[in-house]
Amino acid sequence: MAAKVSKDSSIVIVGGGTWACSTALHLVRRGYSNVTVLDAHPIPSSISAGNDVNKIAELASPTDGDDAESVAQAAAAAAAQGWLHDPVFAPYYHDTGFIVSGSSPEALKHIVDSELRGHEKEYTKLNSADDFRACMPNGVLTGDFPNWQGWHKSKGAGWVHARKALVSAYKEAERLGARFITGSPQGEVIGLVQEGGDVRGAKTADGYEHRADRTILAVGASAPQFVDFENQLRPTAWTLGHIKMTEEEAQLYKNLPVLFNVEKGFFMEPDEDRHELKICDEHPGYCNWVTLPDSKLPESVPFAKHQVPIESEQRIKQFLSEIMPHLADRPLVHARICWCADTHDRGFLITYHPSHPSLVIAAGDSGHGFAHIPSIGGFISDCLEGRLEGRFARHWRWRPEIAQGFWGKDPLDRYGAGREVMDLPQRCDERRWTRIPGGEGES
Repeated sequence: MAAKVSKDSSIVIVGGGTWACSTALHLVRRGYSNVTVLDAHPIPSSISAGNDVNKIAELASPTDGDDAESVAQAAAAAAAQGWLHDPVFAPYYHDTGFIVSGSSPEALKHIVDSELRGHEKEYTKLNSADDFRACMPNGVLTGDFPNWQGWHKSKGAGWVHARKALVSAYKEAERLGARFITGSPQGEVIGLVQEGGDVRGAKTADGYEHRADRTILAVGASAPQFVDFENQLRPTAWTLGHIKMTEEEAQLYKNLPVLFNVEKGFFMEPDEDRHELKICDEHPGYCNWVTLPDSKLPESVPFAKHQVPIESEQRIKQFLSEIMPHLADRPLVHARICWCADTHDRGFLITYHPSHPSLVIAAGDSGHGFAHIPSIGGFISDCLEGRLEGRFARHWRWRPEIAQGFWGKDPLDRYGAGREVMDLPQRCDERRWTRIPGGEGES
């Protein structure tokens, strides 16, 4: 049994991304005076999923239910309060509205059963290309929208500037006393300090042991490199690309609703600094399967690359050809693969490790973790203090029993690209990757 935590306890957070910065912020706001964050990269890390120009965000209302859907909605409602009222995050939420759509009967049924259920009155049905075009001014939608149907929600959803929100959390946590050690070798964690069956901190590449009363593992898709998750996590990658806009074009696209087709992709307004339009092609994800020594099952091992597979670029172009064909021929000026860590039920994994009494696990963002940056650190802090609300503790517990056998090809209710989890091309096979100038760097 680990000693009870106090405001003077030493706390080491392994990772400096979305959940790590949120946790550091919430801890120092609660008065913790000895919080250290370790990351191999300066914040915002070039490989962090949170280092992005925009992410989709939907506001939710609180609920008291104890089923998985109610718990997810309650967590989203906590995040919504942060986006609306927390000065660290509120400047970066844009309530522009949201269009959810699909093209096949299967996908449309999924939207009705999941996205719209209980919220039908908030949406207007879109049945034709003219209906879609009418949702956005300035004639920016010029496509034919073949076989598309959708629903438009004018308020209570939109997008957030991910990178700026992440940096805002980091700077405020640092201002309030959190210590950030970043860069290699001093911030690069190469392992956990283990003694007597417990975790007593983290060891960095410079040989230093950062000993702590509590260690919080919040490294996203890299988490399985530090501890055995008993088949609970699947590192999964998504793909995105940017095209260049003129300053005048960027103004035309400002304050537009998010357009999301669950089978094809999504876009939001151009980045206000670089005037680049980000497009994501929608699919169940990519994995990099490796059979490691002593492993019973193949494992997906993340790697960073600022290029995307050629077929991803082709899907991006196809998506543009259906909604904005006047942009479909523009070359990508930036692209990257973006890693998250799926759980089999897509619920978070926020709990003490069952075999290491001083190790808090904060993992399993499952592709929707960034929208929770205003509040997720509060839940992780509650877990650290042993007072996480019961329903969250039950649904976010250590649960290897739900992930028996090889589940790596399960699309987890995601659509696009034939509903298949795809294999990433080998890094050395450059013929299957884009070759965007300046994007060759990887780690």
